[in-house]
Amino acid sequence: MGSSRHIAIGPVAVVSLLLGTLLQNEINPSNTVAYRRLAFTATFFAGVTQFALGFLRLGFLIDFLSHAAIVGFMGGAAVTIALQQLKGLLGIINFTKKTDIISVMHSVWGTVHHGWNWQTILIGLSFLVFLLVTKYIGKKYKKLFWVSAIAPLTSVIVATFCVYITHAEKKGVQIVTHIHKGINPSSAHEIYWTGELVLKGFKIGVVAGMVALTEAVAIGRTFAAMKDYSLDGNKEMVALGSMNIVGSMTSCYVATGSFSRSAVNYMAGCNTAVSNIVMSCVVLLTLELITPLFKYTPNAVLASIIIAAVLGLIDFEAAILVWKIDKFDFIACMGAFFGVIFKSVEIGLLIAVAISFAKILLQVTRPRTAVLGKLPGTNVYRNTEQYPKATTISGILIVRVDSAIYFSNSNYIKERILRWLSYEEEEVKNLSLPRIQYLVIEMSPVTDIDTSGIHSFQELYKTLQHRNVHLVLANPAPLVIEKLYSSDFVKLIGEDKIFSSVADAILTLSPKTQEP
Repeated sequence: MGSSRHIAIGPVAVVSLLLGTLLQNEINPSNTVAYRRLAFTATFFAGVTQFALGFLRLGFLIDFLSHAAIVGFMGGAAVTIALQQLKGLLGIINFTKKTDIISVMHSVWGTVHHGWNWQTILIGLSFLVFLLVTKYIGKKYKKLFWVSAIAPLTSVIVATFCVYITHAEKKGVQIVTHIHKGINPSSAHEIYWTGELVLKGFKIGVVAGMVALTEAVAIGRTFAAMKDYSLDGNKEMVALGSMNIVGSMTSCYVATGSFSRSAVNYMAGCNTAVSNIVMSCVVLLTLELITPLFKYTPNAVLASIIIAAVLGLIDFEAAILVWKIDKFDFIACMGAFFGVIFKSVEIGLLIAVAISFAKILLQVTRPRTAVLGKLPGTNVYRNTEQYPKATTISGILIVRVDSAIYFSNSNYIKERILRWLSYEEEEVKNLSLPRIQYLVIEMSPVTDIDTSGIHSFQELYKTLQHRNVHLVLANPAPLVIEKLYSSDFVKLIGEDKIFSSVADAILTLSPKTQEP
């Protein structure tokens, strides 16, 4: 139902920890029946929330995750996931449940003398090297792509067989152990439909659903950007919502896009959503037929598969390119990266979105303005800073406003125009040139104007009158001129002060500047 071709769906650590924490705040886990029922209720409402957002066409919300934020998020998530796998790679039993790098490294180094298992480390590092080598071979020799594709499955089979015949689990090597056979029973009758726990389930579900949705969309956009295709946010929301609604009725808790599984999916060469169907069928067959065979699979080999998959998601070249192009974007990128590795996925995304919003607000409230000059031998007027050969017109100042004029920036634009005027008046006075008689505002980039903008123009007009300078408008957009007429601003300055272009304005006004 979704549009992502690479995202792999399932339970994820962040949402699991969040859901568990929220549930424990409401019900003691020792009350297993009520605890489980509240989990299903929360999952149902998480699905309803996600479905509703997609149905109401709110998929545009994902556009607030910029490319720079995605690069930072991807790198941070890759580092976080890799660090989480140190538990399985090193054979640590008592490992922190937190995901930030400080807690993880404290847990790792705090157990170096009594918690590491050398047999586990040997297994994990051996297969990690094997996976990295096969990945290199598959990347360098395109015809041998299948080598890296089958490497994870080969690793699982070989590692499981080796542990089974050597009974390495008796020497401290952690294994998957027993997996219950069979599929999940129906849980529709266990969801709370009435009572006070419905509201608690709703509250938990909305929070968990939004977090799960954010993570899934971020992951989907990450791989969509890497493979150059578009992601339909509305479809993703409807798909995830439908999945969790059905899941809540089949003994599942909130599931979403998994970064680690999606990375493995991507590195294995999957290119369509059929991979999810294949995975589902394999899991179904596994649960029904071969769960005993996975008993001896070492956790170390699973950790090595995930580490090998996520290492390729740290894109240094993209981060360097972001730095070269836009420093503000780089701050958003690093905010997402450090937010993820030092706190959590949600905090990283929140930081990135907040910085992106700040950038938008800064651009909206502080739009660019430019003084225009005439290019020699033409009737074209361009920014004098961009085109040094462009010459200003004697007695006339031409200023271009590069933004719609709203309440958020109208006062700034007025002050900026007056600052340009003061600067130019000082210049012509020092050079003993004719004083400025006309201020021409080039308005072709101004797509809209509101009441505050028109009010600022009225104030600008009055200020110019005191300075004996005439206000002239050039090429206002249809919507803008309509509002200027409606507000009687055109009547205030006179219709003869509005021109279709800067060239027309200069052609009309230039002779007048020569008059005594």
